[in-house]
Amino acid sequence: MMNNERTSVAVAGGGPAGMVLGLLLARAGVEVTVLEKHADFLRDFRGDTVHPSTLTLLDELGLGERFAALPQRRVQQLRGVLDGGTVTIADFTRLPGAHPHLALVPQWDFLDLLAEAAEAEPTFTLIRNAEVTGVLRVGGKVTGVRWTDRVGGEEHELSAALTVGCDGRGSTLRAAAGLRSRAFGVPMDVWWFRLPRRTDEVEGGLGRFSTGHFAVVIDRGDYWQCAYLIRKGSDAELRAAGIATLRNRFARLVPWMADRVDTLESFDQVQLLDVRLDRLRRWSTDGLLLIGDAAHAMSPVGGVGINLAVADAVATARLLGPALRSSGSVTPAQLRRVQARRLWPTVVLQSLQRVAHKVILGRALGFDPDAEHTAATSLPLPARLLERFPALRGIPARLVGIGPLPEHAPEWARRPRTLHAHR
Repeated sequence: MMNNERTSVAVAGGGPAGMVLGLLLARAGVEVTVLEKHADFLRDFRGDTVHPSTLTLLDELGLGERFAALPQRRVQQLRGVLDGGTVTIADFTRLPGAHPHLALVPQWDFLDLLAEAAEAEPTFTLIRNAEVTGVLRVGGKVTGVRWTDRVGGEEHELSAALTVGCDGRGSTLRAAAGLRSRAFGVPMDVWWFRLPRRTDEVEGGLGRFSTGHFAVVIDRGDYWQCAYLIRKGSDAELRAAGIATLRNRFARLVPWMADRVDTLESFDQVQLLDVRLDRLRRWSTDGLLLIGDAAHAMSPVGGVGINLAVADAVATARLLGPALRSSGSVTPAQLRRVQARRLWPTVVLQSLQRVAHKVILGRALGFDPDAEHTAATSLPLPARLLERFPALRGIPARLVGIGPLPEHAPEWARRPRTLHAHR
């Protein structure tokens, strides 16, 4: 039997964009329902970086002290180790504001914090184990979603004045609406895995770059979260070669971690990120808006995807919240204002990622990482400039940490800072 419900705004996806949007709209007094596919937020190898602009947003929402109480690692600089030496790529201490650092926090803790704050608002509802399967339509207008309870199997229809897709790069709502995207080629996919970390080792994040090899290791306290780049589409072939191939390659690339690669016993410990870079030509249709990765899938280069998605959510709430509160609906023209606001920062960041793909990653990943090659004895020109003129390190820090168009919480969503004990 079909269960029928109603809300003002239905949000598909309880990731950073969906939870920030749900919280802000609820603080506007708008009835909002967030549908999260899983029972909880406990999933490994999700983006765990919270950027300075998002930390500022949390302060504005009165959640800064609660966030600061979460277990976290703070990164003030991003460094790269090349064959010719080490270079500081980004220096966040050069940024203005109260948060000159990145915060590395398990995404489930961040999302739990947002959920707890949102659930304090009387117009907010979070439904877990709710898998969105399609859209409802009346004529050509989207009027809500269909979803299935993953525990009991019951099917539901949730009617809404506005439906927002925050359901990621594999967006069900994007497919259901038939919105077309423009895809850009990418040269790589990413393997994610963990390796043990000792307390006396370097803190923060570190990139290691060599001919045919790229890896990033992120300090997570008692372990390193490792990303190893492979050529696009080569996952099956490399897995067939066996886990020893990955262990050997990684040990050669990062020799100081060679003593622990044996903890990778099988490819069951290695997760694939299928890297995509695309964006929709239109982010909305009557009754439906897509934001975050659902509107523009980002490459992991620079780690800017979460920051961009959160900014999308803030802009959406600010632009649409008052209309939803006063009239209970929004027009197609009002939905298009969101894309008009957020398109150009998306284009800027995706363009920079495309340049990095083509100029750096694509060429290097074309080399055989198992072949012998002579290590470079000097740093390339951009790295030398960063070393000679430290002020330049503030440019990548600003692009990564703040972004081209930072968004701030509207006045009606702000709260004074209060400290609450974390669960």
